[in-house]
Amino acid sequence: MEKEQNQTEVKKATDEKAKNIKSEASENHEKNTQEEVKEKTSEEKILELEDKLARTFAEMENQRRRFEREKEDAYEYGGFAFAKEALNLIDNLERSKQILSNDESLKNSEALKKTLEHFDIINKDLVSVFSKNNIKPIESLNKKLDPNLHQAMMEIEDDQKEPGTIIQEIQKGFTIKDRLLRPALVGVAKKTENVAQKDEKNKDNSENK
Repeated sequence: MEKEQNQTEVKKATDEKAKNIKSEASENHEKNTQEEVKEKTSEEKILELEDKLARTFAEMENQRRRFEREKEDAYEYGGFAFAKEALNLIDNLERSKQILSNDESLKNSEALKKTLEHFDIINKDLVSVFSKNNIKPIESLNKKLDPNLHQAMMEIEDDQKEPGTIIQEIQKGFTIKDRLLRPALVGVAKKTENVAQKDEKNKDNSENK
C-alpha cells in the first residue's frame, strides 16, 4: 500500500514537472514570437521614417530650386512692367513726328526740320538706354512673319514680295533679354487678286449669305 502511494506521488510529481516544462516552453515560444513581431515593427518604422525623411529633403530641394528661379527672374526681369510702360515714350515721339510732318503750315519749314532732328536724337538716346538694359527693338520690315514676335494687323496686296513678308510696321516691337516685351504690329504682303477673282469671291460670299 505504501509502495503504491509512493508511485502515485512520483507520477504526480513527474506530471507536474512535465506540465511546468511544457508551460515554460509555450511561454518562451510566445515571448520569442512577440519579440520577432516587435523587431519587425521597429524595422518597418525605421523604413517609414527614412521614407518620410527622403521626401522632406526632396521637397526642401524643390523649394530651394524654385526660390532660386524666382530670385533669378526677379533680378533679370524685375523691370519688365516699367520697361513696357517706358515704350510709350518712343510711341509718343513717333506720333508727334507724324503729326508735325503732316501739318501743312509747317511743311518744308526750317523749324520743322530742326524739330524732327531733335526728335530723332531723343529717339536714338532712348533706344540706346533700352539697349544697354537688354531691351532691343524687333527687326520686322522685309522679314517673314513670326507669330512669336509679330502680330499681323492687315494684309497688303504686293506682287513684289512673298506672301507673309512684312512690308509695313505699324508699331515697333521689343524684347527684353530672351522674352517678348511687346510684339511688333505689322502689315504683311499678299498676292494681288485680279478683277475676275474678286468678282468670283464676292459672288461666293453673297451666295453663302
